[in-house]
Amino acid sequence: MFLKPYVPQSEEMVQIMDPNGNIVKPEWMPNLSNEEIIEMYETMVFSRIIDEKILQYQRQGRILTYAPNLGQEAAQVGSGFAIKQTDWVASAFRELGVWLRKKAPLYNILLYWYGNEEGMHMPEEVRILPVSVPIASQLQHATGLAYASKYRNEPDVTLGYVGDGGTSQGDFHEALNFASVNQTPNVFIVQNNQFAISTRRAVQTKVKTIAEKALAYGMPGIQVDGNDIFAMYAVTKEAVDQARNGGGPTLIEAYTYRLGAHTTADDPTVYRDQEEVEEWLKKDPIDRLKKYMLKAGIWDEEKEEALRKEKSEIVKSEFTKVENSEPVALEAVFDYIYADKTSIQKEQYYKLKALQEEVE
Repeated sequence: MFLKPYVPQSEEMVQIMDPNGNIVKPEWMPNLSNEEIIEMYETMVFSRIIDEKILQYQRQGRILTYAPNLGQEAAQVGSGFAIKQTDWVASAFRELGVWLRKKAPLYNILLYWYGNEEGMHMPEEVRILPVSVPIASQLQHATGLAYASKYRNEPDVTLGYVGDGGTSQGDFHEALNFASVNQTPNVFIVQNNQFAISTRRAVQTKVKTIAEKALAYGMPGIQVDGNDIFAMYAVTKEAVDQARNGGGPTLIEAYTYRLGAHTTADDPTVYRDQEEVEEWLKKDPIDRLKKYMLKAGIWDEEKEEALRKEKSEIVKSEFTKVENSEPVALEAVFDYIYADKTSIQKEQYYKLKALQEEVE
């Protein structure tokens, strides 16, 4: 319905629900129950609350550098609802909504941002790869997972997430080229939030749309309103079904906006105007879905208040557990890099060990 007729160079963007919560393409509206829509909304709100709480903890000096997801919840949650629990996710570091949908324990997520890599040791059934900080490197892992699924005749699809800046990396080219040549069951989702840290999209790549980059690899490419959760779900679902049935990979550009900073170490006021942010606030994905639900009579302010109170208490409770967890052992810093420590690593370890004992 979406992939075959879409022409990436047209700059047409798939949208089902406008910023006011109105369904502008009823013929495209996915077949979702009220319960499923409410679950989508609750997951987005939970993601937003986690963001707000972690930002508070970081400013209080209780957590390390953090990458907020503000404004990108629909791109993540909508696509996350289009896959099965058995499917794989290879993400970067700004995919909180997907992690929640995949049932990643909140304790693990908070533990990771607290500075303990053990947080990314997810339960086996979650099927999320660890956070990948080197830009676009996770896409190589995504194609490897998908290739393995195809080789083993397993009906699993792998979603690979990357930012707009990541599409200018060599890893992006290699991953999409490999996936297309081998027709692997991949769906690549570019969260085009308009900035690669402080570099605007127009500066780091010349194409009109990121979706049209798919043409170079012989795969479908499509631009979607990333703040419209129904559009994100519907398009991703079609791409996932196609991949699962042997139709090969797809590139989806989720056109959205990063309302917050790149990370807590970033000051976005240096490179963008507040007026621009205010315009995008009018397209807030959570507000958009809430307007739809209120009009549909499946939500009210009483439920909203109860939801936010419940989720806030969950975050507080889980973070308390994290703060009371055992500190990371010095050995762990060195044990998980190479199978055997190099001579330089051994030297560094013993120096730090001596310093640690001196301080204690």
